[in-house]
Amino acid sequence: MGPIGFSTGALALADVRSALEMLSRTELKAVELSALRQNELRPLIESLDCLDLTQFEYISFHAPSWIEPEFESEAVRLLSEVVHRGWPVIIHPDAMHDIERWSAFGHLLLIENMDKRKPIGQRASDLQLFWASLPGARICFDIGHARQVDPTMSEAAAILEQFRDHIAELHVSEVNSQSKHDPITLASKIAFQGVAHLLPIDTPIILESRVTEDRIHSEIQNALDALRPVTTMALAGD
Repeated sequence: MGPIGFSTGALALADVRSALEMLSRTELKAVELSALRQNELRPLIESLDCLDLTQFEYISFHAPSWIEPEFESEAVRLLSEVVHRGWPVIIHPDAMHDIERWSAFGHLLLIENMDKRKPIGQRASDLQLFWASLPGARICFDIGHARQVDPTMSEAAAILEQFRDHIAELHVSEVNSQSKHDPITLASKIAFQGVAHLLPIDTPIILESRVTEDRIHSEIQNALDALRPVTTMALAGD
């Protein structure tokens, strides 16, 4: 597996500095800086030079989950500062309106599969539509979103089989019926293990589980167990 860590938004909603302070007391090597709301984007971009990110081997940046069409050109300009640092930008499919604006991000643009509440982006066929317009982009595979959309994990398997070589980041959490990211349950763990053998090796893992600081390490272990293929688990118990 690749480096593992947390989204700052999961640990401290809209408070990146507090989240980074929590992570500084761990040995985690990956972080996703989160600006999930449009009004958070500019302040976070402007603060990047002031953040201590030296402990992290992998850094990504989650763009706002919704971008107003009239703000899109400014969002792309601001996020160009992230791309210039060599960090991937995670984007929701429905946040892009003028697809051509995003093509300059190339392989550092990561399109994320969506949960039920979104109008598009849940299925492999949806992602393929965006892939056709942004052939240089890659995929952020959210395994919790995939399970919420299809608890049988058939759609998760379809996405992994079609895009496995283009997946650049994994999002891991439980996603409840209200599309909120919760700690991983036993049911999710079993479901995730069923497709774990299809996951690309050495891909960075970002947890989006909403947990308190005292549960960071236990949730990391839950994620590692959930992403271990069932066959491996069985052999370990023999």
